[in-house]
Amino acid sequence: MKKLHAALAALAVAASTLLGAAPAQARDDRPGVFDYYTMSLSWSPEFCAGRGGGDPVQCATGRQLGFVLHGLWPQFERGYPESCGRSRISNKLRDQYESLYPSPKLLFHEWNKHGSCSGLQPQDYLALSAKLRDSLKIPAAFARPQQPVRVTPGQFEDEFHKANPWLAKDSVLPVCGSGGRFLREARVCFAKDGKSRSCSQEAIAYSQKSCGQANFLMKNVR
Repeated sequence: MKKLHAALAALAVAASTLLGAAPAQARDDRPGVFDYYTMSLSWSPEFCAGRGGGDPVQCATGRQLGFVLHGLWPQFERGYPESCGRSRISNKLRDQYESLYPSPKLLFHEWNKHGSCSGLQPQDYLALSAKLRDSLKIPAAFARPQQPVRVTPGQFEDEFHKANPWLAKDSVLPVCGSGGRFLREARVCFAKDGKSRSCSQEAIAYSQKSCGQANFLMKNVR
């Protein structure tokens, strides 16, 4: 009997170990299967001050880029799908949307990794990306500042809501780097029909963790 109990206990431990190793949510990488969109707007001065500084297109002196479109990402409430299809962007379509992203390479990368999960054709995905980007007004204080701007996370969100009263609560989130010292990007959440919606609790928690200091610095444009 003791041996039986020991065997059952060992099986229970093994089962709990296997269950604990399972992912919290299985990812579904089928095109069109997702909950909402996140539009990522990269803060170009921060990108160019770091690993992106060698980009001759985005980071050339005198470009004076502030917020630029990084991508439009299909999201789950937890996690996100990626690389959902094999369709490619034609050279004609690339030329049509060459100004949508700060660098031509980014257009192809974003479609392959994120856009392919939207369930849209490349033309429609890029058109939606342009529409949502153009719908958002950048607050005057953040539009190509010539001097660094220091703000709290709350002030950052408030400025966007003042400039865009139609935005839902918790629909614009700052994301910081360097231990929360510098703004890296803004993430703006939209429903699948393009209407503003609150970001997921996972996204809000990530923003709060990345921008965990009392305030952060937005580097000036160059």
